[in-house]
Amino acid sequence: MRRADRLFQIIQILRGARKPITAQKLADELERSVRTIYRDLDELAAQYVPIRGEAGIGYVLEQGYDMPPLMLTPDEIEAAVLGAQWVAARGDPALQRGARDLVAKINAVVPEHLRPIILESTLRVPNLTPCEPDALDMQRVRTSIRSQRKLQIQYSDDNGCDSQRVIWPIAVAYFETVRIIVAWCELRQAFRHFRTDRIKSAHFLNETYPERAEILRAAWWKEEQMKRNFSGIKPAL
Repeated sequence: MRRADRLFQIIQILRGARKPITAQKLADELERSVRTIYRDLDELAAQYVPIRGEAGIGYVLEQGYDMPPLMLTPDEIEAAVLGAQWVAARGDPALQRGARDLVAKINAVVPEHLRPIILESTLRVPNLTPCEPDALDMQRVRTSIRSQRKLQIQYSDDNGCDSQRVIWPIAVAYFETVRIIVAWCELRQAFRHFRTDRIKSAHFLNETYPERAEILRAAWWKEEQMKRNFSGIKPAL
């Protein structure tokens, strides 16, 4: 690991820590000597990185510190590119454009020696089964989720029966061949999952729903965990 990468990793470790981290723990995680870590901490201090602490007690990174943009490691670049490849193959049109633009922006700003990781990446998303087309504008759905606005839909269930629903969209799940809107359904007074290819029409309402989306997502996830535990399936973490 280059020293610049190691300095970056120290900042990342301290950024994610909830309590002071000792030099010994940093040394163990980065597989370097404690003496090397002390020299690295001195170097970060010389670069005005606001790290507080002392030997034997631990070190913390002061809140509000912003690193220079896109100080990415090779592994982080490959993770971003692989994820963007999947989104470009599985996302709705707006997300596909966003994924391609993301890769272009990363390529434009990373140091020259890291660009081959993007241009000559050995990681590939395999050919996937075509995804069922969405029957509504998913970009507007995501906007509705962010602004917590209701959606009125005409939905066709597994048996082909149509119904009119007013839903509170809180999340979108992207599966291999379908996309699903997670929402509170006013008709059923419960959380429901709606396949986007079965929504025959959609009206994006200006009315906001009364509960915060993050609270609804937490309640939905708790309900899903209970269902999986009851059925004997261990919930994913």
